[in-house]
Amino acid sequence: MAMTDKKRRFAAALKSGASQTEAAIAAGYSAKGATQAGSRLAKDPDVLAEIVRKDHVEQAKSKAKTEGKPLNLPDLSKMYSDPKDFLKALMNDAGEDMKLRMDAAKTLMPFVHQRKGEGGKKEAKQEAAEKAASRFAPSAPPKLVAAGGKRV
Repeated sequence: MAMTDKKRRFAAALKSGASQTEAAIAAGYSAKGATQAGSRLAKDPDVLAEIVRKDHVEQAKSKAKTEGKPLNLPDLSKMYSDPKDFLKALMNDAGEDMKLRMDAAKTLMPFVHQRKGEGGKKEAKQEAAEKAASRFAPSAPPKLVAAGGKRV
């Protein structure tokens, strides 16, 4: 399954020191089923990967702070100033969840391909006029082959 918003909130609550039940309630699960949801989510591979990822980021931050060096995490706002570039990168990222990649492709679709029939009334009238004019246009005069193409 994909990493949902509830799973992210659950992982954040666990990282802040809450118990599994408290984290499930904080994530938005009902209080009646929070114990079961907390137990199930604590074993979820997506949640475990999120917690490990957050641990790595925190370790890198603390290591950089103790060494007195700035931590150079990529600034996504500078990396992708154009939303289309961000969507293209997300769509082509094989490491991302397929649902996210599909949503990015759907969002990007109107920017790349025009819908069939999409156009204004003026364009439709112009196309209809061109189609009608080509049907009733006068035909070309016959070629003069008998005299070798010369007028008689």
